[in-house]
Amino acid sequence: IGDVCVCVCVCVCCRHPVIICFFYLISSVSGFGLIKLDLKTKSENGLEFTSTGSANTETSKVTGSLETKYKWAEHGLTFTEKWNTDNTLGTEITFEDQLAKGLKLTFDSSFSPNTGKKSGKIKTGYKCDHINLGCDVHYDINGTAIHGAAVVGYEGWLAGYQVTFEAGRNRITQSNFAVGYKTDEFQLHTNVNDGTEFGGSIYQKVNNQLETAVNLAWTAGNSNTRFGIAAKYQIDPDASFSAKVSNSSLIGLGYTQTLKPGIKLTLSALLDGKNINAGGHKLGLGLEFQA
Repeated sequence: IGDVCVCVCVCVCCRHPVIICFFYLISSVSGFGLIKLDLKTKSENGLEFTSTGSANTETSKVTGSLETKYKWAEHGLTFTEKWNTDNTLGTEITFEDQLAKGLKLTFDSSFSPNTGKKSGKIKTGYKCDHINLGCDVHYDINGTAIHGAAVVGYEGWLAGYQVTFEAGRNRITQSNFAVGYKTDEFQLHTNVNDGTEFGGSIYQKVNNQLETAVNLAWTAGNSNTRFGIAAKYQIDPDASFSAKVSNSSLIGLGYTQTLKPGIKLTLSALLDGKNINAGGHKLGLGLEFQA
């Protein structure tokens, strides 16, 4: 259930704030088999630091990353530097609302000293009241790929299209279409991915404490339907409980507790409902500090 429709709905979810609630419910039960620590802080001059470390309990692999970000608000500039334990260095420069209101330009590059691998991206985005457009050009050793996306919305209805063109292969490699409808308490979403994968989801905010979602997906030529439900219950302002169940009998549970302002604890578990007594279940632990 965690990855049934996420890739299908990029054009809607990444380009417009609709149908986000369904995927937030799904992702709120995650981190299985990981021990994770996040630290976020901000200096007096506006420089933001984010460091993340995680250990996989199955493979014993430990990974980490460090990100620094500085915003020059009066000029609409954001500078970001990234590093991870794979020894990949990244630099990102973003201009927003400078050439035109609603226009965002991003130059993103990465370099691995160990392998010599380099890549670069030029990202453009434009948004106004009823339209959100984006076009990204990605350069790497595999060639050049152009990603385009557009979303239009009117009175709660939204329609989005995403396409990827690979110049080296001279053909379109991805073509996704999605339609959604949103109200304050209800969201409906359907999608077609490359003409072969179909999906739909319904999200409902029952009240201020309870949120629920249902997801369906299937592939042309395959009679198996993927099905999942998810729910989140806000116990109090500092604690919440989330759960999700898929038709493959995988049960995900998550609990989040704000210990004090800026410190958040997350516990998660993934259970195989078909083999409860066989073991192999996964547990997760996350701790986040923010100052």
